Amino acid sequence: MNDVASVRRLASSGRRFLIKTIAVDSSSSGEGAALAWSWLYIFALFLAYYILRPIREELGVAGGVRNLPWLFSGTLVAMVVANPLFAWVVRRWPREKFIEITYRFFMVNLLIFMLLLALASPQDRVWTGRAFFIWVSVFNLFVISVFWSFVVDVFNAAQARRLFGFLATGATTGGIVGSAMTSGLVDIVGQGGLLFISLILLELAVYSARRLSVISDAFHIPAEREEAHRPVGGGLLSGISNTFSSPYLLGIAGFILFYSLTSTILYFNQASIAEQQFPDRASRTAFFANINLLVNGLTLIVQIFLTGRIIAWTGLALTLCALPLMSVAGFSMLSIYPGIVVFVIFQAIRNVSNYALTRPAREILFTAVTREDRFKTKNFIDTVVYRAGDQLAAWSCAGLLAAGLSMSGIAMVAVPLSVAWLALSFWLGSAQQRWERYR
Repeated sequence: MNDVASVRRLASSGRRFLIKTIAVDSSSSGEGAALAWSWLYIFALFLAYYILRPIREELGVAGGVRNLPWLFSGTLVAMVVANPLFAWVVRRWPREKFIEITYRFFMVNLLIFMLLLALASPQDRVWTGRAFFIWVSVFNLFVISVFWSFVVDVFNAAQARRLFGFLATGATTGGIVGSAMTSGLVDIVGQGGLLFISLILLELAVYSARRLSVISDAFHIPAEREEAHRPVGGGLLSGISNTFSSPYLLGIAGFILFYSLTSTILYFNQASIAEQQFPDRASRTAFFANINLLVNGLTLIVQIFLTGRIIAWTGLALTLCALPLMSVAGFSMLSIYPGIVVFVIFQAIRNVSNYALTRPAREILFTAVTREDRFKTKNFIDTVVYRAGDQLAAWSCAGLLAAGLSMSGIAMVAVPLSVAWLALSFWLGSAQQRWERYR
């Protein structure tokens, strides 16, 4: 009896913690359960991605830093091809079905890469590694974009402000566990074993999405429940046309473009430092995994205790400004003091700011758009526009390096870009807040 009473007290304490810390609405039927399945869903996705990510980085660097622009070009082409195919799936099937189709397509791809990496000769492995780099670059944006499109379709703007900060802890926790697993298991199970673990995690994500879709009906009115289980419909290219016909959506695209440009410039710095400092494959993989582990540990603390409060205290506009402001300061420092210490500090601060503040805030922007835009336009922005920024930055960096500019000089180029990004961020946040105030 004492054991039962202890369990009940523990469960009651846990529930009070969730209500107080995470701001779960105890009067809303199903909100807590929907949040729990959403958390498991994104945890599984990021755990899978952070197992794959260090493998991608190692294979990408193995081909040489100067090959990276070609890899980014291949990624953009793959995105352009995949986007209308995804739009066709969204148009034809309801959300639970097209999520299942999308993720299981990537699962089949993982099986193929497991075989290719196991059987490839040293020369063939270079080309397989390049294909894998492109594939992971497509995979991570697609599966994560689909997740956020789904939860924006499930939770309204008020719920998003309360819950998305905690929901992002699922991504961070997945990143921590994935980085630790990769660092600890790569020498034991090899890259093939890690790919198989990622495959199983994608199936867990499919199951979580199915459960979330059912439970979310509990706190939606009948009209919303009926719409949620219908195909989104619309044209194959409506995501593209809607982006360029709406100043608000075009502003979100610009926000993603600036983020992508500056991220790629920082990625070139990372690849250059790793190539100089770590000569062998295992040490490079461990270096990338350890950076991820550091960043995600810091991010988790901020997400649990601060994200929701910061958004509530400062408002969406100022929250969105955090990342570009950090980028202005970080790139300025990196241009003056290039090196591994400054890079790791900047990378940590920038990524913590992104994952703990900017990513949840950025997803709230899509609560102000139509259901079709949440899936199609958002996916176009999150994938094609993002990778177009990669492409532009990658070839610009390659050209500047060929012209004799150093990596510190290229970092300086990112400073004015970050200033423009800062101004756009404030405008976007203010526009969303006006929409919510007057709707």
